[in-house]
Amino acid sequence: MTMSLTSLLILLLIAAVCGAVGKAIAGGVRGGLIVSIALGFIGALLGPWVARALKLPEPFMVTIGGQPFPVLWSIIGAAVFVAIIHLFSRRW
Repeated sequence: MTMSLTSLLILLLIAAVCGAVGKAIAGGVRGGLIVSIALGFIGALLGPWVARALKLPEPFMVTIGGQPFPVLWSIIGAAVFVAIIHLFSRRW
């Protein structure tokens, strides 16, 4: 698997946008670009896993450099991940 630098940068940009949107939906966490990129990729792992478990289709998939990236499920997965983080990090 080889990916050009341009494809990698576009993939990182899409992951950052998906992570930022997911972060905003769930109430936000501290962090900037790196946190948004990480949330986008975590969402891209978590979201499709939940979708497969519930037998839901992928309505919006983007292919970059031959690699598919699930945009909608990445956003939903990032929002779920941030919500779980908020749930366990509440101060009593």
